[in-house]
Amino acid sequence: MADETELFESDAVRRMKSGEVYDPYAKELVELRLRARAKLAEVNRAESGADAMRALKGLLGEFDAESSYIEPPFRCDYGRLIKLGRAVYMNFDCVLLDCNEISVGDECKFGPGVHIYTVNHPLEPELRRGRGELTKPVRIGRNVWIGGRAVILPGVSIGDDAVVAAAAVVSRDVPSGCLVAGNPARIVRELAHKVPAHRD
Repeated sequence: MADETELFESDAVRRMKSGEVYDPYAKELVELRLRARAKLAEVNRAESGADAMRALKGLLGEFDAESSYIEPPFRCDYGRLIKLGRAVYMNFDCVLLDCNEISVGDECKFGPGVHIYTVNHPLEPELRRGRGELTKPVRIGRNVWIGGRAVILPGVSIGDDAVVAAAAVVSRDVPSGCLVAGNPARIVRELAHKVPAHRD
């Protein structure tokens, strides 16, 4: 079987990321998911946080193990399509379905059980009877706080300094500096920007 880099450059992965209907059971995709599960097993059974972060560095596309921390258990589909900035924190039980790219900016915080989905099933009944799926990337800016059990749906972009309330279901883009809540999530208010006082 080809190495991981070759598999991620395959036509199956390109089609998956293209936004067209694709077959999630293409042999290259199945193999990549199996490899990701083996790495996730290392992460989730690690005896120390340092061991878990080292295993995550080998799984995720971009991950700064020195400044970021993800509390196991953690779940994803492929790992390589997740790109995290510096000083990102994720609490227990986060699930990132990375059938397309998930990018997260610096200094973001995730409550327990946050789910991010890039994959969906076709709305058309005939297409849905098959095995086809569709994907859209998710982009999250810098210094975003996502509360526990929130769900981010495919194609959503969240701007810098935004806050997503616990249990919100985010189906539309979130502007920078806003608080959103509810299902579907709606803007509650704009957040004031305050510069922290310097201490001598």
